[in-house]
Amino acid sequence: MSQTPTAAAKPVPLKFEVGARTLMAISRSLVRVPLSLDDAREGRLPQLPALDRAAHGYTITSLPEDRQEAMVYASGGMLPFVRQRYTRYFIDFGVGFDGWLAGLSSNARQGMKRKAKKIAAESGGDLDIRHFRKPEEMEAFHDVARKISLRTYQERLLGSGLPDSQDFIESMQVLAAADQVRAWLLYIGGDPAAYLYCPVVDGTVIYAHVGHDPAFNDLSPGGVLQLEAMRDMFDEQKFARFDFTEGEGQHKRQFATGGVPCVDLLLLRPSLANRLTTVALGGFNSGVALAKKAVNGAGLEKLAKKVRRGS
Repeated sequence: MSQTPTAAAKPVPLKFEVGARTLMAISRSLVRVPLSLDDAREGRLPQLPALDRAAHGYTITSLPEDRQEAMVYASGGMLPFVRQRYTRYFIDFGVGFDGWLAGLSSNARQGMKRKAKKIAAESGGDLDIRHFRKPEEMEAFHDVARKISLRTYQERLLGSGLPDSQDFIESMQVLAAADQVRAWLLYIGGDPAAYLYCPVVDGTVIYAHVGHDPAFNDLSPGGVLQLEAMRDMFDEQKFARFDFTEGEGQHKRQFATGGVPCVDLLLLRPSLANRLTTVALGGFNSGVALAKKAVNGAGLEKLAKKVRRGS
């Protein structure tokens, strides 16, 4: 496969993890090569940018699971290591809102209806959802959403909350000027409770930033906001798909109309250090998986949960 010009590599920690606890990590300088939803659905292999001398390799995200061998061959025989497996879920807007809603389980439909009713009751009888799509609206959205983000687990534990920089705010405004972004806020009893921010790329709506105030956990504000946002997007009748992006999640499985089994694949230069790293990491992950299976098999589910949380 032909290579594109050299791309910048960034340090990536390859973690030895038990649940949420990182025991140690080995840093590798990697070039990230992401696949779009369309790439994944159609099984297209990405072009690999040339590596500079200091880079150790690539991290390819959302590679279709059945394209691993082809990707390794196209790389010229680099050292592969599967970092994680997941389904990249999406919603096909072509089914229509009623068809999509009917595709949810009856428990999911009833649960969302009950939660929406409860939230509406807290807000005087109606859901208080505010929509943002124009350039002059983006800064106001960001001010409120950022305050919510500061309280979310995404921000506190993962460092992946809504970005807080002038560059990001300006990028929101640029996208809005091109009608390439949608954003929502949900208020409960007058207080901001949840936000959703979605850029649009080539007719695909991207699940980019989402969060809710944990003070409202018992009301499931994120799920209710997601449902109402889906209603808005179906009503517009101008988008092809909603892309839940990388990683698993119960809400993704619940709302999706389809998905592509994917892997995040490392392709490393076949050096001795890289070989030792992948062997050590692979052996460690296998050991953790066997230990978890043994604990679950012994009926010690509570202990297994503690292991996963690292508590």
